[in-house]
Amino acid sequence: MENKRTNYAKGIFYILLFFAAAFSLAALRLTYSFSMPLAIALMLSFVFYPFVKKLTAFHIPWSIGIVIVVILAAAIFFIIGNLLVASCRTVLNAYPKYEARFTSLYTMIASALHLPFDENSSLIVNLWNSLGVRSFIQDFAFAASNYMLSSLKVILVISLLIIFFLIEIRGMKDKLRTAFPQERTNRKIMFIITKTIAEVTRYISIKFLISFLTGMCVFLLTLAVGLDFAVIWGFLAFILNFIPNFGSIVSWAVTTGFAVLQFYPSAAKIIYIAAAILAVNFILGNIIEPRWAGADLGISPFIILVSLSLWGWLWGFIGMILSVPMIVVIKILCENIGMLNPLAALLGNKRAYKNRKMRTFFKK
Repeated sequence: MENKRTNYAKGIFYILLFFAAAFSLAALRLTYSFSMPLAIALMLSFVFYPFVKKLTAFHIPWSIGIVIVVILAAAIFFIIGNLLVASCRTVLNAYPKYEARFTSLYTMIASALHLPFDENSSLIVNLWNSLGVRSFIQDFAFAASNYMLSSLKVILVISLLIIFFLIEIRGMKDKLRTAFPQERTNRKIMFIITKTIAEVTRYISIKFLISFLTGMCVFLLTLAVGLDFAVIWGFLAFILNFIPNFGSIVSWAVTTGFAVLQFYPSAAKIIYIAAAILAVNFILGNIIEPRWAGADLGISPFIILVSLSLWGWLWGFIGMILSVPMIVVIKILCENIGMLNPLAALLGNKRAYKNRKMRTFFKK
């Protein structure tokens, strides 16, 4: 009779958990403008925390260490932004060089789709008249200006959240002791927080380094072969490498496509760029990254794809970048809450499940 009651209790718990998860996802979707900057700030705080902690070893006060780390991060962001702006100006200046190629491409598309084309007019005029580019450009310019203003506000909010969260985290132990006087509960919560910070920091740090190396290699390879806008292709490889599985494929496809546009009909350089970038992504992503990371995160590849789709739907491109750290946090919580252990097993891969069984066996 007691076993039946336990089973009913578990069933009710999982049903309530399902509705709570659905409600949470709906809340995250509706509160996008608040929840996304908060999530970014927390993830970046996890990354900055070890650096601030190391600065205290040099007798630098905690608050000053936070300011130093945030200023350094802002300086890196500013330098990258200036490089991108300069590259975009180069693209605009180089447009006349590619207009003939774009025109021939548009001529082929226009003849295939029976679109109007005036040979005596430029490509811009043809697009302006036939495809409704005017309204698109006006809408895009308006959206871009609003996006720039909102981005500055979001960056300011994220910076403030990081600073205050790093200030708060130093006294977290004392607050937890006050909130949870029981030693066992307190230790478990501290273990979850410590493990979450360690795993997320480890993942983001290694992913950042691998993405940076990927971007540098793509930049040097495209620069060596004479592909225009090498900085843009390197930055694109760096950013998209944060998106699991698909990011590097998209980066490779876009860069190779531009190589076709620039070098066609010469095939040697196109093949070189396609093969070289493919080799860089394979070596760094499938050989070096797993060795640096040691044991993997223990998450099923299928779950990573589901998480990628889910967080992409919730928060767009930023959600896709945050998808793996978020699923890592969820898995750690499930591993340390008894009723959620089955979910942790479902989220994990086969190797993680075997390792968990071995640890349980040795504990016995």
